[in-house]
Amino acid sequence: MGSTRTSGRGVVRWRAVAATSAALVAAPAIAACGSDGGTQINVYYAPEENFQAVIDNCNEQADGRYEIVYRKLPRDADGQREQMVRRLAAGDTDLDILGLDVTWVPEFAEANWLEEWTGEDRSDAEAGVLEGPLSTAMWNDRLYAATKNTNVQLLWYDSTVTPQPPETWREMIDMAKQLKSEGKPYEILFTGAQYEGLVVTYNTLVASAGGQILSEDGSEVVMDQGAVDALELLQEVSSSGVTNPSLTNAQEQQVQQAFEAPNSTAAFELNWPYVYAAIQEANPERAKNLKWTRYPGIDGPSRVTVGGYNLAVSAYSQHKPEAFEAALCLRSPESQKFSAIKDGVPPTIESVYTDDRPLDPDQPEDAANNPSMATAYPMRDTILEELQDAAVRPLTVVYQNLSTITSKVLSPPAEIDPEATAEELRDGLQKALESKGVLP
Repeated sequence: MGSTRTSGRGVVRWRAVAATSAALVAAPAIAACGSDGGTQINVYYAPEENFQAVIDNCNEQADGRYEIVYRKLPRDADGQREQMVRRLAAGDTDLDILGLDVTWVPEFAEANWLEEWTGEDRSDAEAGVLEGPLSTAMWNDRLYAATKNTNVQLLWYDSTVTPQPPETWREMIDMAKQLKSEGKPYEILFTGAQYEGLVVTYNTLVASAGGQILSEDGSEVVMDQGAVDALELLQEVSSSGVTNPSLTNAQEQQVQQAFEAPNSTAAFELNWPYVYAAIQEANPERAKNLKWTRYPGIDGPSRVTVGGYNLAVSAYSQHKPEAFEAALCLRSPESQKFSAIKDGVPPTIESVYTDDRPLDPDQPEDAANNPSMATAYPMRDTILEELQDAAVRPLTVVYQNLSTITSKVLSPPAEIDPEATAEELRDGLQKALESKGVLP
């Protein structure tokens, strides 16, 4: 977009990039050199529509010293993890930069698959990063990744249905019941399928209730009263007649589509910020009345679970100095701002939220062609407010196992028996903690 980007490692001009530029570099699965014979840095990362534009600009900054190549991983998180785990277990030197879900860093670090960030690289990676997202890149007080983007869910609502949104879950349940009795859209939509999205919902409820699932160091199961209270609330909302009949199949996309559908019966949607851009195209009429507010709390303000991705350097990379430099560029403040505006992924660096310059500061701001954070990301203040007191999922090397057990025990949520379910979770999670090693 023509704007100047800076980092601790140089200055480069953003090249003109269309909003839909998503062309990926096609390259062989194994390669050591770039097309011009120089060093090639492979970044294994999830599909993200405009990430190639970020890579293009970082390659321009590298000025021929290396070329970053986008190796697009599968769309689903399990597929991403499986591909990297298998290749790292084989000591594959083709992997340089790894795009890790925020729950994977402890597991990969403990397996000795990640290079630690130290010295100037660590200082650059930590500069200005919000505490919650930064904690997801740490393991045993060491930094093993640089935060690329974070995420938190908001409460989305239609202002023509509920001009004043609820502040707590029980307020929301009561409002939904009242709306239903009046024949108005009333449903509360959230991710209730048996997968990670249900675990995220539960973790947010536990944190909002002041509870804990595991101890701070991740070595013991706690499952205190706050964790039990969260089970009670999850069961209550799921059995109160105010959720969609497809709750037990609802993942993020189904939640989004149910809210934005013509003649939707939903009043409330708990989902990630990407839904703001999605509804503009899918249902422009409802988009006009779409509002957002902080995720509802229990007895006070909520503590919302962070999502997102971190960039790690593989211990098997043959080009570690270049990989660290490339990773820092891919998640620099300017890159995070571009990705927030173009792909709807919230920044981890606090200052980006208040950067009101358009993408090209040399040109007039235009909401369609040269937007700023204010015009493309109007919910940024609410996101930042949640991030300043966010919750993280338990940091443990066996998180994948914990998540699988938790989603199975919680499903279907309408059949939760708070005390019995809490005991079942205690038992299952403790057994998972006592197992060692990386899951296949």
